[in-house]
Amino acid sequence: MTPRLGIGEGYAFYQGPTRDSGVHRHAAFQIAVAVDGEVSIVDAAGTEHRGAALAVAPMAPHRMLAAVHLRAFFVEPHCAFADRVRDHCAAGVVAVPQLRGISEDDVRHGGGRPSDTLDPRLMAAMRALMEDRPDPMPEIAARVGLSTQRLRALARAELGMPLQRWRIWHRLRRATEAVREGRSLAEAAEAGGFADQAHFTRRLREMMGLTPAEVLPLLRRSGTAPGIDRDRAGDR
Repeated sequence: MTPRLGIGEGYAFYQGPTRDSGVHRHAAFQIAVAVDGEVSIVDAAGTEHRGAALAVAPMAPHRMLAAVHLRAFFVEPHCAFADRVRDHCAAGVVAVPQLRGISEDDVRHGGGRPSDTLDPRLMAAMRALMEDRPDPMPEIAARVGLSTQRLRALARAELGMPLQRWRIWHRLRRATEAVREGRSLAEAAEAGGFADQAHFTRRLREMMGLTPAEVLPLLRRSGTAPGIDRDRAGDR
């Protein structure tokens, strides 16, 4: 299997081998699909979950065990495809055999459309946080007609995470897109609003279980074909 990495509107996609990731948390739904056999994920309690397809809820601590052939989808919670995942995925790690056959095209189609189930005020606040220079949270809350406390409660109830974690995820996405465009890690860190390259690296490991060194070859090559890597990457 040729490793591939795609970054699109509302999602990211990886295909290839993976090592033991260490414990981390995504600000997105993760769907891990085994190309052959089963995929294994260990949850926060130390329970190992195995299945042809597993889903991990946003901000659920987990550890992906090493696999030779894996497809992993990272679905941002504000998009329409996330509504489909929410129907199956409670907090933590769950088996989702019904999603065994999903493809990048499926996620791409749903990733480009907004959620039909999230509160419109929450969606507006998330869009505001995606701006280059977002307002402070109290001002964003006022813009969408909520108090800061109510907006925070809404985010936890419907997203399963604070909006600040969503903001970090979006900044990581911007930084990785900058790497794909050929910019240095330092420039990518600046594009994502991180203090420096080390800050970018820490956040990437914390929220994806990966380091820039691991994804750099795939990101560089995928820059030649938007959204997908068509070249063979080096050994991970």
